[in-house]
Parts: sequence; C-alpha cells; structure tokens
Amino acid sequence: MKDRLNPLNDYLFLKVMGEKGDEEQLCAFLNAVLCREGQAIIESVEIIENKTILAEVIGDKTSILDVRAMIVENNRKIGVEVQLRNMGDMGRRSLFYWSREFSRGMEAGQDYQESSNVITINILDYEFLPSGEDFHTSFHIYEDKRREILLTDALEIHFIDMVKFRRQKEKDIQKDALHRWLTWFDQNSSRSQVEEAIKMDSGIQKAEEKMAYVSRDKEALRVYQMREMALSDWTSGLNHARREGLRKGMEKGIEKVAARMKKRGAPIEQIMEDTGLSLEDIAAL
Repeated sequence: MKDRLNPLNDYLFLKVMGEKGDEEQLCAFLNAVLCREGQAIIESVEIIENKTILAEVIGDKTSILDVRAMIVENNRKIGVEVQLRNMGDMGRRSLFYWSREFSRGMEAGQDYQESSNVITINILDYEFLPSGEDFHTSFHIYEDKRREILLTDALEIHFIDMVKFRRQKEKDIQKDALHRWLTWFDQNSSRSQVEEAIKMDSGIQKAEEKMAYVSRDKEALRVYQMREMALSDWTSGLNHARREGLRKGMEKGIEKVAARMKKRGAPIEQIMEDTGLSLEDIAAL
C-alpha cells in the first residue's frame, strides 16, 4: 500500500508512538512483543519525550531516533528503535544503546540494586541474523553450559526482522497481536490487511489516528519527507560506492592480466585485443 505514509520511517514512528498521549498504542505494541514470551501484561507506561529533534539530526543518515519509556509497574526502561538500513555491526550498536540507557541516571554512590532493568527493541528492515526464519528473537545473559542460570535480568534485547516477517506464509492477525502490529507497520501490506488489523486492535486504531493527524501537519510532513530523502541518499551513496568499487576492481584486474602478458613477451596487439587497453596504457604498465 505505497500511497500510505511509511509507519517505519523512524521520525514518523517517533511521532506516532513516542509522544505524550501515545501511551495506549505504545503499551499495546510492547505487550504484543513481550507477552509472546510469557511476561506479565504491561498496564501503563510513561513516555520519555525527546523534545529537541534538530534539523541536522533529521538530515543525518546515521542518526538514531528512538522511542523511550518507563513501565510504571516495575520501573523497567524501554527503548524502541527502527533501523531501515543496515549500518553494520547491529549487535554491538544495540548493546551500546542498551548500555547508554542502563547507565543513564546512575549517580555516584547509588546502589546497583536501584538501577532499572532495560529492554531494547530493534525493528529492522533487513536480515540481521542469518540462520533460521524466526522474525522475532530475544537475548539475555545466560551461563554458557547451564542455560537455566540467568546472570541478571537487567539486560533484554529484542530484534524484529521485517524481511523474515514478510516471508511468513501464514500471518495470523486474528490471534497474534505482534502479527497485527507488523502488518500495520509494513508498507507492503495490502489495504485490506491493514484495515483488518486496525479493526481488530484498539491500540493500532489509536496509532492509525495519530498517523492521520501527523500527516495533516505540514511541518511534520516536511520533516518526514526530509528523513525519507536522507535514507534514500544513504542508499544511493552506498550503491554508487559499490559500483565504483567493482569498476575499479575490474580495471585493476585487467591491468594485472596485461602486465603478466607483457612480462611473458606476448605481442602488444594481442594484449590490446584481449584486454581492451590502449597502447599508451600498456606502455605505462
């Protein structure tokens, strides 16, 4: 459904899920992710707003816009980040963002018991973990040989792979809340699939209403388009670098072949014919 705004544009995601007043839809999404693993239902969240989103941040192709919140019942911190492009080394990046949130607010002399557990949820639009077809994976710190021993529950990192989700043959939006959310997030979903997900889930209804509201805000729409352009520029630049690297690699390879032919005493005419190099190029080898 390409005529609709992309909910996984990270700026739009922040506007729809990460501002005061967005607690209902954020809470519903968090429950869709966390309750799949048997965790207790989250009743309420407190959103921690990022009020200073500057133009240079929006235009930066590598900047991360995250949704931050606190689960009221148990003071666990939540960070939700969207990554549409593979910036490389996602495991370490995610660990860095987790540690930043974990250490934030720690004061000198504070008891470690008072530090909040942190859950990081990464929504990726590329394949990060190569093995398996599980689109939702989560990580904790367990003992290597006795996996039943958890070192600490302070760390919890989730990855949601949209590419693998799209490959799922059966998407059960009737029974699976996360399937419903990812169907709504996915710009490739059909109109009927999106509408069905909206009808079935009050949290998604709230998110759809907020997205419609944001889309009528000219300034927000301008920033959304800036973010889309920044990501497109990043992709174009990467593809250009790859093409240029291939071209230079091929040229280097041809020069090596010509140099070996020349060293073996092959006729200049044959080297020119086999490699496509000019007389001047061959003479310069």
